[in-house]
Amino acid sequence: MPSVISQRSSLAFLVITLLTFLAASSAPTPLYQVYQDSLHFSAAMLTVIFGVYAVSLLAALLTVGSLSDHLGRKPVIFVALSLNIVAMLLFINADSIGHLIAARALQGFATGMATAVLSATLLDTDRLRGPMLNSLAPLLGMASGGLGSGLLVEYAPRPTQLIYFTLLGLMVLQALYVWRLSETVSRIPGALKSLAPTLHVPERARRALWLAMPLNVAVWALGGFISSLAPSLVRAATGSTSHLIGGGLVAVVTLSGAAMIYSLRERPADKVMRLSAALLAMGVALLLVAVQSGLLWLFFVASVIAGLGFGGGFMGSVRSIVGLALPHERAGLMSAFYVLSYLAFCVPALLAGYLCHVFGLIATSDGYGVVLIVLALSALVGLLLQDSVRGKAAA
Repeated sequence: MPSVISQRSSLAFLVITLLTFLAASSAPTPLYQVYQDSLHFSAAMLTVIFGVYAVSLLAALLTVGSLSDHLGRKPVIFVALSLNIVAMLLFINADSIGHLIAARALQGFATGMATAVLSATLLDTDRLRGPMLNSLAPLLGMASGGLGSGLLVEYAPRPTQLIYFTLLGLMVLQALYVWRLSETVSRIPGALKSLAPTLHVPERARRALWLAMPLNVAVWALGGFISSLAPSLVRAATGSTSHLIGGGLVAVVTLSGAAMIYSLRERPADKVMRLSAALLAMGVALLLVAVQSGLLWLFFVASVIAGLGFGGGFMGSVRSIVGLALPHERAGLMSAFYVLSYLAFCVPALLAGYLCHVFGLIATSDGYGVVLIVLALSALVGLLLQDSVRGKAAA
């Protein structure tokens, strides 16, 4: 039997594995232009390929999201890694739209399963640092996947395969290593019943979850847009054809978000959320200016500011709810949180893809940005009102 590893090693493995899943999820973004040029599909089809991933991820969260609460963490992590390994093989051999859709669908299901169980296991392993790591690892993963893929597409051979071979190797090693983890929950009955699509939100966490939703929706809707249409938008607005742009924008948003998470990790969740709502609205407004002016440098400045709001909003939302669940409720709560988050991630982006046919990419992006600004400011107003009510109650 393999020896059980230390808590520190377990944390490192869990963070790297979560980072790998999210890196794989953003790796196709810089490749979308390559796929479009070689397979000749539209921006609307691009959002369909993107949306299939998110819908499949949602299906996993709704069905197997709380499975590890019943079967244990290790077997569910192993299955998620195995599914994503198959997805990487599909990407490596993709030569049609059908292959891309199949790869993204399987990847989405694997990522949904992994997101819930890895988030819960991080909280099991370290209650103090778990919330911060849960917020930080996905953003660092998306940044490394987007930027790494962009660099390989621009400068390395076999641009549509090398990134997936790299991720495949990492996932095989992780699938072998996962059995060395110590199990953090005991098996309990009800595994089959838990597969029925539902959201498992403990009653004590429901108010906090809904209070965090307006900002969280704005955060994830921005992420969906950056991951799907931003490379096409930059090309349309500036004329740039570099494959690094798409991955670069993903990296800028997520890395500035990660910096925000780390720098404000000790601050109260409500204060982080208020600051993040203001920064998100400001950053998106500057993005709209960048679209109209066609200034590439302004896209990146605006993305830094929006990314600060993105990271802080995500962390604040997670921290406002994670302490309200018992150990056997955590995977279910995180699944519910990510279901609502990924609905905001994919539905607006899919709608934007459809509206591009009607109004064009620039006009659709303008409307999308205005909605995000309204959402962020609404969240800010709601948080300020809540703070005012608390102040009056304390007085």
